[in-house]
Amino acid sequence: MSDHTVLHVTGRVLVGPEDVRDELWVVDGRISLTRPALAEDVRTVRGWALPGLVDAHCHVGLDAHGAVDAATSEKQALTDRDAGTLLIRDAGSAADTRWIDDRDDLPKIIRAGRHIARTKRYIRDYAHEIEPADLVAYVGREARRGDGWVKLVGDWIDREAGDLSACWPRAEVEAAIAEAHRLGARVTAHCFAEESLRDLVEAGIDCVEHATGLTEDTIPLFAERGVAIVPTLVNIATFPHLAAGGEGKFPRWAAHMRRLYERRYDTVRAAWDAGIPVFVGTDAGGSLAHGLVAAEVAELVKAGIPPLDALAATTWRAREWLGRPALEEGAPADLVVYDEDPRADVRALAAPRRVVLNGRVVG
Repeated sequence: MSDHTVLHVTGRVLVGPEDVRDELWVVDGRISLTRPALAEDVRTVRGWALPGLVDAHCHVGLDAHGAVDAATSEKQALTDRDAGTLLIRDAGSAADTRWIDDRDDLPKIIRAGRHIARTKRYIRDYAHEIEPADLVAYVGREARRGDGWVKLVGDWIDREAGDLSACWPRAEVEAAIAEAHRLGARVTAHCFAEESLRDLVEAGIDCVEHATGLTEDTIPLFAERGVAIVPTLVNIATFPHLAAGGEGKFPRWAAHMRRLYERRYDTVRAAWDAGIPVFVGTDAGGSLAHGLVAAEVAELVKAGIPPLDALAATTWRAREWLGRPALEEGAPADLVVYDEDPRADVRALAAPRRVVLNGRVVG
């Protein structure tokens, strides 16, 4: 498609959860909700159109062993794009992926910088591994390097205790979150277990990843403070495998991981019922493949979140949360077109008919 071609998207355009239109137009890479005056060279795409999907926990530039090269990062980003993910919140990466910003054929990325973890309390070669006295300084550094987010590792296995435990003292995490907010960044944290959640929320954190440790004691606190969660259920599905691998050395940890896994759907549904904001994230790029956004939406529905709300968690609501436009007048034309209505069956998300990025049909 040339730069002068007008794209006509027709069928059913889901501009918002309650705003369904018959068509929209794409002119010079941007959305027009009215027919342009001069529309001679027109290409038509027909189907059910949604804003480009959002994966709010994805690691472009990372694999199971740490940072990857540019060619591998490109393949990861293309896999996500072809699955309909056009906006990524990269929740921690050891690689520099800024070059992706210069590619109009790759998804847009909002970066959280590099993970910040306690010494020897995270996956090797992923994070800055530091002690609490250095937490504020490193949070400030990553707040300046990122795109408005910082990622902490809130808990991890303590080998001496043989189980998950919190990584940071309350005073240090309070000071670190305050520093991030002073610099205009939001803070999120990896948390599997129960122990770290109250301190992080009361310290002012903005989001928690995984959040499998939510209980009836902490769910009201999250809801009251408006702290979002990104459950990454496709990742939580790996807990039994992880537990089996570590049971011989850390039986308490293995049993704990199994309990968190077994109540995962109940945890997410209870969070949703309480009014906690829930967003779609896959945790791709560590041990998981990219392109799993449709599977994560289906998992949220399985947990009991209504299909339209699960769609919103990867489209309109997710984009609003991240400060990026959806299908709005003048916005970059990032959208995905399907043969079937994804509101009727979210499994339709697994089979995009067309992917449009920056106004160009790329898939």
